[in-house]
Amino acid sequence: MNILSITARDLSEAWFLCLKGVLASEREYTIDRGSYVGQRRKEIEFVVVNVLYPGARPLVPDVPVGVPPPSTMDYVNSYMPYLMANRPKENEQYTYGTYLERQIVEVMHMYMEDGFNTNQACMSVGDADSIYLPDPPCLRQIDTRISDGRLHFYVYFRSWDLWAGFPSNLAAIQLLKEFMAGEIGVKDGELIAVSKGLHLYEYAWSLACTVVER
Repeated sequence: MNILSITARDLSEAWFLCLKGVLASEREYTIDRGSYVGQRRKEIEFVVVNVLYPGARPLVPDVPVGVPPPSTMDYVNSYMPYLMANRPKENEQYTYGTYLERQIVEVMHMYMEDGFNTNQACMSVGDADSIYLPDPPCLRQIDTRISDGRLHFYVYFRSWDLWAGFPSNLAAIQLLKEFMAGEIGVKDGELIAVSKGLHLYEYAWSLACTVVER
């Protein structure tokens, strides 16, 4: 199994290093089930990304002229209610906030009322019925730890679109971490993200190559 371990200074560097890793991967296949059925994916079988200073701005990556940006802060800010609140739109079965909204409050309460030395402050996304959804949640867990006065996040994605998903997801999750750290009264910490399916869809291969080769 190809296990890729990356340590990056900030979110932009993490995205760039992951692009290089996926483009170099030998795992390439046609999708049988899920998003973009029938199209090709390049994928890392398992990745661990440790971002040391995820709060460094800008939170979204810059790209060469002529390449459409994978995300913008306007989009990330509009994405925040999806991450934090149970407000699905008419055509949505859930948002991440459907699962996280109450847990965010409870994790902050846990740390503020009971202290920092606990391993119970873990937030889950999805439930036993999620497997039956046509599009189950990709984000499945945000675990947390407070160490040396800093709030750290440990994030797991079962499947993760590197081109468009990764930059928006991690920027929004970082903003959530900063919000929670401020409410708890601690400093912002590191962000560790793992996935057993970090991938690029075929449409993004040439775009990724342009970014890596700039």
